[in-house]
Amino acid sequence: MSQALVLVAHGSHLNPDSSTPTYEHADTIRDTGAFDEVATGFWKEEPSLREVLRTVESDEVYVVPLFISEGYFTEQVIPRELRLDEWDVADWDSDGISADVATYTAEDTGQTVHYCGPVGTHRTMTDVIVRRAETVTDDPAVGEGFGVAVVGHGTERNENSAKAIQYHADRVRDTGRFSEVRDLYMDEDPEVDDVTDFFEVTDVVVVPLFVADGYHTKEDIPEDMGLTDDYRTGYDVPETVDGHQIWYAGAVGTEPLLADVALERAADAGADVGSAVADVREATQVAAGDAGGDHAPASEGRADDGRAGTEADD
Repeated sequence: MSQALVLVAHGSHLNPDSSTPTYEHADTIRDTGAFDEVATGFWKEEPSLREVLRTVESDEVYVVPLFISEGYFTEQVIPRELRLDEWDVADWDSDGISADVATYTAEDTGQTVHYCGPVGTHRTMTDVIVRRAETVTDDPAVGEGFGVAVVGHGTERNENSAKAIQYHADRVRDTGRFSEVRDLYMDEDPEVDDVTDFFEVTDVVVVPLFVADGYHTKEDIPEDMGLTDDYRTGYDVPETVDGHQIWYAGAVGTEPLLADVALERAADAGADVGSAVADVREATQVAAGDAGGDHAPASEGRADDGRAGTEADD
């Protein structure tokens, strides 16, 4: 039986960069040959979530949401738009960060749809955060003497968002690789605005747990941390703030290794991915000298609701 992978994301009518990571991760997975078909679908772009199942012919479809947390989009919008009429969030049997997979028959296409939990709560997202630190510092061995701040939106909109941030901060800390690890937030304490207050080490890597770069990651966070007074003028990486060197990594979802998390989600749901996981990990290894330097001014495009990349925190 043929199998397809469908990556679903938020997208944006106004910010074309919002969907770029989704397309890039789809290309990476497609190149492995693990699936007969790899497709993408969006809430705010074409192909739409409502039509995406019709873009693949496979009888077996694995749907992986490129979202950070369980919440409104993953629990209501996506199942509704895919016409998973038997959908019940209880089928995930989740505590807010443990959604795995639930299987249904799509009403209008008859396909078997394995609806997976979001990439942001999968255990291997921790590896992507670490890889992000390696990429931004140009150092595959970065660790001792460095701090890591895992940044999220906060609980104003979705309490599960903070759970995901805490989960991965704890897992990064448990590796023992970095001298200090903290979870910080935009809209609640401890706030990313005061990032330098929470670290004794001089070098701090800041990794926003967002799927795509947008308003929050390109404008809010850099300005709030004091990297720049105006995001449009750009800033250095690293940038000196209050005697600390801030290595701002940008959205975690732009890291090529995220393709591995999507593959792992599908594999956990029963997909036969062969050697694809190992292949992607090998293909996305960090080569020293490929990152860092000046950070170009951010795009002025914003998502429809003023928060480009809302897919980040569901």
